[in-house]
Amino acid sequence: MKILKTTSETCGLMLKEWERGLKLTCLEKSQLSGELKTLNLQINRLSNGHIRVTVFGKVGVGKSSLLNALIEDKYFATDIAHGCTRKTAGVIWKQTIKNLTTIELVDTPGIDEISANARERLASRIALNSDLILFVLDSDITSVELNALNVLLKTGKPILLVLNRCDQWNHDEIQEILLSIKDRLPDSAKTLNIETVSAAPRTVEISVEGQIRREESKPKIHSLKRKLIKLLDTEGSTLLTINSLRQAESLYRSLKRGRLQRRKIEAQGLIGKFAAIKASSVAINPLLLFDFATGLALDTALIVQLSKLYGLELKGTSARKLLKRLSLHNGLIGGAQLGIQVTLGSIQNLLLLATPFTGGLSLAPAAPIAIAQAAVAIQTTKLTGRLVAAELLRNSQLAGTSPTSILRRLYKKNSNSRRFLSYCEIIPRERAQHITALLP
Repeated sequence: MKILKTTSETCGLMLKEWERGLKLTCLEKSQLSGELKTLNLQINRLSNGHIRVTVFGKVGVGKSSLLNALIEDKYFATDIAHGCTRKTAGVIWKQTIKNLTTIELVDTPGIDEISANARERLASRIALNSDLILFVLDSDITSVELNALNVLLKTGKPILLVLNRCDQWNHDEIQEILLSIKDRLPDSAKTLNIETVSAAPRTVEISVEGQIRREESKPKIHSLKRKLIKLLDTEGSTLLTINSLRQAESLYRSLKRGRLQRRKIEAQGLIGKFAAIKASSVAINPLLLFDFATGLALDTALIVQLSKLYGLELKGTSARKLLKRLSLHNGLIGGAQLGIQVTLGSIQNLLLLATPFTGGLSLAPAAPIAIAQAAVAIQTTKLTGRLVAAELLRNSQLAGTSPTSILRRLYKKNSNSRRFLSYCEIIPRERAQHITALLP
């Protein structure tokens, strides 16, 4: 346990150092004020050992009843027929857990009461502000629940699945439902365990007058409660650390996207300038080897200038991969130029033989060659610029240690963290449509 605590503390210190090292402009501080505030609150919760556990699910699955059963109090309003929770609310769970000072249990509105787009935003927001999510079901999983679960999984959020209202089925029926749920889960969630509970079971009571009434009985959540306490006891610090690093990564990506968006027009002008220089150089020079060298030098300079423009930089593997791709582009330029020269050269020889009859038309192919070479150079330079911008968005780094590298270090050194990071990417990838919209 000492290793776990040391790892979390080390990550926390590295994260604070990374935040202090961010070179934000006044505009960026204003635009990212919400995310900066959220990150600072999360870092404070990490330092103070304040963990947040959130219940999530459809209307009426018993989220509020489950929390009431855990805290052994009627804190959250419940209704048998309809969901009562209209906004997010939290309560402190009075459990003694080492390395944690505060355990906050958070209730959320039902995900099927809002539109699909709003549902995705709600899931993303809850995931960002939660260290652990209890995803509550009350029957076989539905398409709405699967979609919400996929959103949470893409954020890399640690999740416990909970099947509530198990008092209404016998053992065989429960097993059948569990098998059906697991069969429908996405591949990345097949390893998730499903806890069975009855947060607010009701028994049938027959009065002396023969009237039938359903009376609420004692909750049956012992297995979940025991597992949750054990999880927080052994891995609570890890959960806090993971969420802190993911929030930092979210801020980091927002910063990069913002810089790309603001520099888009400037980048277009810069790429156009380099395209013109390369086109002129290739068009007037007859030597292929010189064209290759000039093209590579100009592309390298373009990378440096774009990196400075965006306030980002490529390092290590990303830079090497990009240079390989640029070499391929230059190869295409040379191949196209060679093909054009051979073709037009043949025409030129034919026209030379016909010089007495053409009145000097044998010199005509020189112009088409130059024009074709310049056009190829312009197009490949534009492609190079877009490639650089895309690579910057995906893999570039700010100065110093990044949240990505800290999280990967945690994954390698702390075996407890692998359990929560194994079913998803360590760092969720940028969506292709988001990248395309930001490219010059």
